[in-house]
Amino acid sequence: MSNPQPLEEEVYDMSGARLALTLCVTKAREGSEEDLVALEHMFQQLGFESTIKRDPTAQQFQEELDKFQQSMDARTDFISCAFVVLMAHGNEGIIKGEDDKMVKLQDLFEVLNNKNCLALRAKPKVYIVQACRGEHKDLGEKIGESEVVTITRDHPHTIPTYTDVLHVYSTVEGYIAYRHDEKGSCFIQTLVKVFTENKGPILELLTEVTRQMAEKELLQGGKLRKTNPEIQSTLRKALYLQ
Repeated sequence: MSNPQPLEEEVYDMSGARLALTLCVTKAREGSEEDLVALEHMFQQLGFESTIKRDPTAQQFQEELDKFQQSMDARTDFISCAFVVLMAHGNEGIIKGEDDKMVKLQDLFEVLNNKNCLALRAKPKVYIVQACRGEHKDLGEKIGESEVVTITRDHPHTIPTYTDVLHVYSTVEGYIAYRHDEKGSCFIQTLVKVFTENKGPILELLTEVTRQMAEKELLQGGKLRKTNPEIQSTLRKALYLQ
């Protein structure tokens, strides 16, 4: 038998503009300003044009995404990719605006898909969601005897509607996302550290984020908790930010 050949790596063209939109509810979310500072540092280092909107209502979450899409489609220069960071209280599939009303994540995700945003068609769209997805708390599980220690070429003119998207959630379905009142969220702080200190394809970096988060012990309610992000990808190529 012949040895299998390594796949030839295709990469996204990152030579054009990189755009980032962060929508963050700070109301009753102590520590979120620390996350905003960290994200702004990360986007600056990675060459992104970054916009931050604080305390959007549920309706403004949708409106700001719509404006983001319209502004990209109105540009004449080449756009390489877009990041959207959504930070708020939430539950599975929904996040809460500053007005305590809910907006569906799927409605926000639809705005930039290959059908609705021409500027990002076939280009990477990364959503980072820092929000609870339920009420469950993870106490962790034992490994062995010890506790886990302290996150087509055939049809070149068509493309599926939902490719080239990366959804990165701060926690898995049904579970709480943790945030420190002074230091910010474990997820955002770890992600920024990994993305700014390492090079490699984004899925490898996210694996490192998951590894580091899984090693951490988070104290909440007098008990140690565990947490890890969840990554959902329909990327067709390798995405390098550095």
